[in-house]
Amino acid sequence: MARMQAHPFDPEATRFVEPVVRPIVKATDLGNVQVLKQGNLFLATDQFGDVHPDTRGLGLYHGDTRRLSAVILRVGGDRPVLLQASAGGNYHGAIQLTNPRMERNPRDKVRPEEALDSQKLGIGRHRVLTGEVLEERVRIVNYAEAPEDVELELELAADAADIFEVRGWTRAERGRQLPVAMRPDRVTFRYDGLDGTRLSTHLAFSEPAAELGPVDPATAGSANAGWIRMAWSWRLATGEARELSWVAWMSDGPTPKREGAPDPALFPPVPMVSVDAVAASYHAWDRSLAQMRTDNELFNLVISRSAGDLRLLLNEGPAADERYLAAGVPWFAALFGRDSIIASFQALAVRPQLAVETLEVLARLQADAEDAELDAEPGKILHELRTGEMARDREIPHRPYYGAVDSTPLWLILLGATYDWTGDRELLDRLWPNALRALEWIDRYGDRDGDGFVEYGRRTSGGLVNQGWKDSHDAIRDRRGELAQAPIALAEVQGYVFDAKRRVAALARVRGDDALAARLELEAETLRGRFEDAFWVDDQGYYAMALDGAKRQADAVGSNAGHCLWSGIVSPDRAARVVERLMAPDMFSGWGIRTYAAGQAGYNPIGYHTGTVWPHDVSLIAAGFKRYGFHEEANRLIGRVFEASQHFAEFRLPELFCGFDREVSPVPVPYPVACSPQAWAAGSVFLFLETMLGLRPHADRGELELARPELPDWLSKVTVSNLRVGDGNVDLLFHRWRGGTSAEVLRKSAGLDVTIRM
Repeated sequence: MARMQAHPFDPEATRFVEPVVRPIVKATDLGNVQVLKQGNLFLATDQFGDVHPDTRGLGLYHGDTRRLSAVILRVGGDRPVLLQASAGGNYHGAIQLTNPRMERNPRDKVRPEEALDSQKLGIGRHRVLTGEVLEERVRIVNYAEAPEDVELELELAADAADIFEVRGWTRAERGRQLPVAMRPDRVTFRYDGLDGTRLSTHLAFSEPAAELGPVDPATAGSANAGWIRMAWSWRLATGEARELSWVAWMSDGPTPKREGAPDPALFPPVPMVSVDAVAASYHAWDRSLAQMRTDNELFNLVISRSAGDLRLLLNEGPAADERYLAAGVPWFAALFGRDSIIASFQALAVRPQLAVETLEVLARLQADAEDAELDAEPGKILHELRTGEMARDREIPHRPYYGAVDSTPLWLILLGATYDWTGDRELLDRLWPNALRALEWIDRYGDRDGDGFVEYGRRTSGGLVNQGWKDSHDAIRDRRGELAQAPIALAEVQGYVFDAKRRVAALARVRGDDALAARLELEAETLRGRFEDAFWVDDQGYYAMALDGAKRQADAVGSNAGHCLWSGIVSPDRAARVVERLMAPDMFSGWGIRTYAAGQAGYNPIGYHTGTVWPHDVSLIAAGFKRYGFHEEANRLIGRVFEASQHFAEFRLPELFCGFDREVSPVPVPYPVACSPQAWAAGSVFLFLETMLGLRPHADRGELELARPELPDWLSKVTVSNLRVGDGNVDLLFHRWRGGTSAEVLRKSAGLDVTIRM
């Protein structure tokens, strides 16, 4: 591209350039994704801090929309060399780089004596997110023995792509990318969506650029997104440091009705960047958590990272004064019924407020009418809520979409478990009408054919084929590998319904409705009997994954039965056989339980639900093992997932990883596009701890029961501080000594009893 002279026009004048885009590239050998997030704003970059239009979904996002699709830094025309990258601060991070060997004059490549040796420049990238604004500061220090001319370049683009487009959805039509508005110190990208909304992404720089303009159209590809280049030229004395800072923020509004009308938001005032409120919220979060520390420092790092991820994934909304746990970054930074419920359940011991917030948000959005396009029926808890252009323009049904068969009974389970921890009668009474509507949905709509089982089948062509947690199209099979056809009754969902009815029965007794309690308890036991008769596969000594529309067993071996242990629906006489089958080599990879047994037709260790390992899946299975008295097996699973976590960046458990056998792969193999961080992966660590320690709360009667605490051989001591049960709190110490585990009460509030059952 032809170089522009410094400020060849009035710096107050606005220049418009037609938008262009570079082609998407494959994400191979590009290192780990770095994630920063605060509220509903998040940034995903490569380890260098750059955003490329690749297959990992890198970018700056807000409201299910990618607001910056390229941010690429070069120094002296070259990409810097990475020294260290950290996003461990959640909302702030730092990346340290240096220069490769490079020419002092990039136009002259034939004078090696003029080359600048490597590692003569210190280059730092520091980012912070406030929830509405991204600020980056790029600092360059000259450590060379002589003054140096340094050119800093930024390539920037904003495609305003809906997250479904980023994931690969091909739209029949999309909105219009407007010319990029540029001044030497300001840039605004604009996009007019099909829903009548103009999305503007603004950038302001601390000093004007010496050069700016579009990238060379010959190398840019099709023109459907902005792509520009800016450059600054500095002369740095020996030891001199200089810094460029820039902020990015968004403003959205209706598309002007008149073509060519002045855009009042073209260059709006630059917002102040203050992180004091964010820092204060983090301090408050840390103080409110129950603290769990061990004598294994690596495990402490996993605990710390998981707690940080839960805080990172907190989203604001969807209504004012509401919050919820987003499912995961980058693909699922939105409200998911199932994911938010399970993650909140996992974290009840350390922060019950997450569960309270989740229950209330989902209750407000509980379906109140039938809508086939949304797979909605009265009383149903949503599956997924999206807020991007495609949802606003009704191209997808996620506004919200209710295609989940399990989110409704799981909501009831969470309500019961939250009451166990909090004893919050006001919350129970407030949500009781929602609970009754959820029960009615289970019996009236969930049981589609009146056979006593809850089934699913999509009612819209745009809906999900499979509507349990294994929701990929090829997840539910029989032993021949043939896909089950709807309506499908999943094994684990019957367990969820069984558990939900028992928990709601207990809540009904709290509220004095003994008749309802007795009815629900009878229904649960009746379901248990039907389940045993219909789902048990005699020749396999295991439960089928599901029943298909013809009530045939989908009898491939999967992890589904592990959830049945967690729910308690499994007959005690058959529990040992289920545990043994789950721990067999074709199911237990050595790193965790596979979703689908190896060697079966359809098995794929890289398949999303056909052979991978999911930490949350293992956490529920381990809790199920503990429930039926298989303490050693539970601890073995927990230990193997902990070992796996040590091989992932920052000790962060991802959404899933591949199911290759440990004897073949001595380290866990990452899944190519897993969410990381991910809510129920982070929550798994706390359910693992709850399982090992045997925590059983009974807040309504002021009691904490420790049911057979048992530490594994890689933990000798666990200290729990500020564990809240109802209005009380307690500090506990667990010791492993000579093969046994002891529990000691270090401190407790008056009115709270601790019962230790060994």
